Amino acid sequence: MTEKSTHPLIRNLPLLTILIVAVLGAVYLRDYLSFQALADNREALITFRDANYLATVAAFIAAYVVIVAFSLPGATIATLTGGFLFSTFPGALFNITGATIGAIIIFQAARWGLGERLAAKMETSEGTVKRIKEGIDNNQWEMLFLIRLVPAVPFFVANLVPALVAVPLSRFAISTFLGIIPGGVVYTSVGAGLGEVFARGETPNLGIIFEPAILLPILGLCALAALPIFIKALRGKKGL
Repeated sequence: MTEKSTHPLIRNLPLLTILIVAVLGAVYLRDYLSFQALADNREALITFRDANYLATVAAFIAAYVVIVAFSLPGATIATLTGGFLFSTFPGALFNITGATIGAIIIFQAARWGLGERLAAKMETSEGTVKRIKEGIDNNQWEMLFLIRLVPAVPFFVANLVPALVAVPLSRFAISTFLGIIPGGVVYTSVGAGLGEVFARGETPNLGIIFEPAILLPILGLCALAALPIFIKALRGKKGL
């Protein structure tokens, strides 16, 4: 069955399923995917990890994929859990792998349902819409890294936008994996120190990524990602 003969409802079914599960998860799972839930179950998690390390790794990555793919609440808690259970490394690797796979699922669902047709319409359009599409196409790598590195861009949005402008899957996957490394490592390291936080009866500082020592290097990476876009725009204005 070709895309033209596929009913719009069928094409959009994966994305609709994600949206429905996301809404249900926000309503029913918020209390189960929380810092308090992690604190209450930390001993059981450690015991299971020590007895079944590989199974714990597999289950953790699978759970992270589901959380990201269906935009369920608790992605930050999952990242902290990765650090708590597996330390900064390989915890960061497990976190980034799960997040990337989950992001790819959303990307594919959005591209199958909306992205290909929207990109085709933008390609055949004229005027401002056409120029926007060409600007994105000419700076795909830079734009993809920027939306991953900038802390203010929601992860869900960073997964949808590339799908709507026909970014290739391989490019999306590579930029996602590499682009989320800085933030992933920071939050995983916070999770790795949760043992002491639990012992003091405190909560972790989730705003650490906005502290100057962390934020400034990330903004520096953003500037490096944006530099080629600026140079291309400058050359275009000068006709170089």
